[in-house]
Amino acid sequence: MLNDLKNAFRKPNNALTQIIIINVIGWVAINLIYVISPSFFKTFSKFLFVSGSLTELMFHPWTVLTYAFSHHDLLHIVFNMLTLYWFGMLVSEYLNSKRLISLYVLGALAGAVSYILIYNFFPGAKTGMGGTMLGASGAVFAVVVGAATLMPNYSFHLIFIGPVRIKYIAALLVLLSVFQLRGMNAGGQVAHLGGALMGYLFVISLNRGTDLGGWIHYIIDGFTGLFRKKSKMKVTYRSKVAANAGTNYANANRNSANAGNGTPDQAEIDAILDKISESGYESLSKEEKQQLFNASKKEK
Repeated sequence: MLNDLKNAFRKPNNALTQIIIINVIGWVAINLIYVISPSFFKTFSKFLFVSGSLTELMFHPWTVLTYAFSHHDLLHIVFNMLTLYWFGMLVSEYLNSKRLISLYVLGALAGAVSYILIYNFFPGAKTGMGGTMLGASGAVFAVVVGAATLMPNYSFHLIFIGPVRIKYIAALLVLLSVFQLRGMNAGGQVAHLGGALMGYLFVISLNRGTDLGGWIHYIIDGFTGLFRKKSKMKVTYRSKVAANAGTNYANANRNSANAGNGTPDQAEIDAILDKISESGYESLSKEEKQQLFNASKKEK
């Protein structure tokens, strides 16, 4: 299992799976801590869930992002991850894996900012908001609306309904959040709408040539670069005589091969072709390229 997780994070262009794995691991950890020690859970949650209190936020500023990888209820994470998977596949395929990450992060930040602003500057809206917020819904709504803005006429085949264009699915989810602003989870609905707005702006900006998530790519590349293995450069020294001797020997072999129109046998050609299929033509040495050239002349 650990090897599967390592492979998922080593595999390039696999952001969607990686985001889902992080969310699932977070859900497992949060529920284990809650079961083992409910009292410690209250303290622990302050380091993950975003608070509407500016004082709490000042001491835990990272929670504007970590809350989007935190879930407690099973149905909450199941709905969010399924929705993320369906719409995230489209964003990842048509925009690339990096932009899926930046859209998710920007959606999470937009959801947190929306929640904090409403909580502090509209006191009448605090009813039903609670003191803290968790869940990936804001980020997921950004991905949903982003995908619908990018490809509005793309269709999902829904059970018992048939093909439905994703622009209608996204519109329905946004409307449901608007209708529930006075419900028990008003804070979550505000985050949904903030994330949805970010998803729309993200794609519109891309169409106009501006990538709102460029700074996120820069940070991720810098962070991953710290853990990337650097190839060790080997320096060898040869005397001038030895170098000239090697060059003369290679030239003599090349000249003799050209003069005699020497060609490699089929086994050597097969080995060269296998090398091209694995690493490309540029991976061949000069001698191997010459052998391939001689073989092609023989075929003619």
